[in-house]
Amino acid sequence: MKKAQADRPTVTINYVARTPERPRYYANDHSRDTVVIEQHSMSARDARHEALDLDGAGVKLVQASTSVSDFTDKANNPVYAAEIEQLLLRETGADIVIVTGAPILRFSERSGKAGTSDNSYPARFAHVDVSDATARGFSEQRQPEGEDIVRAAHYNVWRVLSPAPQDVPLALCDARSVTGRELLPADAIFDSPSGDWSFEGYVVAHDPAHRWLWFPDMGADEAIIFKTHDSREDVARCVPHVAFDDPDCPETAPPRVSVEARAIAYWRQGGDAVNGKKG
Repeated sequence: MKKAQADRPTVTINYVARTPERPRYYANDHSRDTVVIEQHSMSARDARHEALDLDGAGVKLVQASTSVSDFTDKANNPVYAAEIEQLLLRETGADIVIVTGAPILRFSERSGKAGTSDNSYPARFAHVDVSDATARGFSEQRQPEGEDIVRAAHYNVWRVLSPAPQDVPLALCDARSVTGRELLPADAIFDSPSGDWSFEGYVVAHDPAHRWLWFPDMGADEAIIFKTHDSREDVARCVPHVAFDDPDCPETAPPRVSVEARAIAYWRQGGDAVNGKKG
């Protein structure tokens, strides 16, 4: 991607309108969503060469190669989980990292594969995966027994598997521009043949002060780490994020394929929970 494209002044961000009804959205059947999309042109900076901080901006691009070549083979899930655990231990300074589920493959619509597996659509409106209440509950459920934990933080690790450039990149909102007033509680519903289950997440209303960033021309040996919750209140708490169409991406570019992993990091009493490593 040319520098002029990476530095282009605006992108279209799909925000969610404030409505009287509590929003709900589904992992697979989006015809059942009740979110009302509100599009806004927002500036978005190429942050590839910025020194970003996981406790400041809440997001960081890192070099992180993987030995996994086939993410459709479930036998590789433990291998990738171990890689994510070591990556987050290194980047956060936490004492314990628990990977909370299998990696999630997602595809741009142009691939023809979006929707062919569970939760495989790109995220098309600004959101945060978990609300504070949901995150606290998940942290308590996953916390190892017998540990004196003083801090817990939730992270996503996002990696592209398709060659650059990406037709549907990920935009991330600098946590330093998030006030919390734009975070609207919503029901995230995971629909499957065995039935629906849900938890509370956030959808994101427009704020002209939001500062969006992205990382053009990603490779499979890189990963974006970003935060979705932190029990500490004096650091970045969460990073709204959304997939967007890059109008400058050539039509001949391969459709975006990405994989996402989620994890919870814990700090023990007496560890680096307060003055620990910055992301």
